[in-house]
Amino acid sequence: MSLADLLPSMRSMVQSRLEENVWPGGTTVDERGELLVGGHRVTELAGRFGTPLQIVDLADVRRRCRAYRAALPGAEVAYASKAFLCRAVARLVDAEGLSLDVCSAGELAVARSVGFPGWRVLLHGNAKTPEDLKAALAHRVGRIVVDSLDEVDHVAALARDRQRVLVRVTPGVDGGTHAAVTTGVEDQKFGFPLSTGAAAAAVRHVLRQPSLRLVGLHTHLGSQLRRVADFELAARRLVALLAAVRDEHGLELPELNLGGGHAVPQLPGEDDFDLAGFAHRVRAAVHDECARHRLRPPRLTVEPGRALVASAGVTVYRVVAVKHAVRTFVAVDGGMSDNPRPALYGARYLVRMVGRPPAAPLRTATVVGRHCEAGDVIARDVPLPADVRAGDVLAVPGTGAYHHSLASNYNLVGRPPVVGVDNGAVQLLVRRETEEDLLRRDVG
Repeated sequence: MSLADLLPSMRSMVQSRLEENVWPGGTTVDERGELLVGGHRVTELAGRFGTPLQIVDLADVRRRCRAYRAALPGAEVAYASKAFLCRAVARLVDAEGLSLDVCSAGELAVARSVGFPGWRVLLHGNAKTPEDLKAALAHRVGRIVVDSLDEVDHVAALARDRQRVLVRVTPGVDGGTHAAVTTGVEDQKFGFPLSTGAAAAAVRHVLRQPSLRLVGLHTHLGSQLRRVADFELAARRLVALLAAVRDEHGLELPELNLGGGHAVPQLPGEDDFDLAGFAHRVRAAVHDECARHRLRPPRLTVEPGRALVASAGVTVYRVVAVKHAVRTFVAVDGGMSDNPRPALYGARYLVRMVGRPPAAPLRTATVVGRHCEAGDVIARDVPLPADVRAGDVLAVPGTGAYHHSLASNYNLVGRPPVVGVDNGAVQLLVRRETEEDLLRRDVG
């Protein structure tokens, strides 16, 4: 037991130790208490690029891509680009040999702009527009994941060559996560329910289309999923459907896509997703169920998004005001326009003051944004030095996924830039949005 453990007042002032799991790999604190991401002081990056600022450690993303490929040899790993997509990330994913999961013509346009091979692209979405489908077919995407009978008809009518498709199945598995990101249960908008026979009917409908080639089944249980057993159950249920397809149609489908949703820690003490356990147990479940049904094991695909980029991101804010009222409010120059996740999902974050040593013990504060909403809260009841003041710099880890991609222009605030750090190099990936950008679209 340390002296800081024995003396609460001393413990409250100890900040040099970096919280585990929630920062990009290689993040350090120097002798002056400065936070370094990818070898660069956060305060220097904030001074150079301004705040709010999103930093992404590309070396950390690369390491996670390689970890997935190593854990799942022979399987396809497709990056779920809705988590965070820009040209640099698309190039990185391509270089690492991953496939790319997109869900709009816009995301596909980014992939096309860097020459991402169409055959390694999967198109998702529950309401793909004609423009989405035409763009996908023009780029010759490898697979389209069909989500409704109407969509099957639309793809079949547009396809000139036989388009490879997967049928998205809802297996009736509840991943125990937030209701807004639970997609494995049957009472939600995605996929064809398994228990009602809708999935089997969708398979029949696809097989009747001469311009479509059914190559497999897909499922996605949700986001921030921690229980490997849920993936095992979903895999077994989908293999049983593969067997039913074989028995009814004489067709063994070669692909089984289990989606993504693998959880990442947002706060200190939370566990990482058990990737090794997932790889072993899900493969075993698939092979066991295939043996029971006398099926050849299909090729597996997984679609991590958050798991590859969330922990690689750090958002940097500057304190604008501190208000001591019923509680202490620390107001910063960003907010729900760059991070709506607390308002949408009740997401929680760690906040760390950087750039100067604190001169006071830690006290509970609530970090709030600049927007005209009482719900514009970045982090509620977090420990911050009691002497935090206007001009201080705050760093929030775990912001690499669903921050840039969910950002808005609420209150006509421009979206922040994204800076990539990569083994000592610094690169502006996405520039700051300006007032001129906002006015350019306003043509009335």
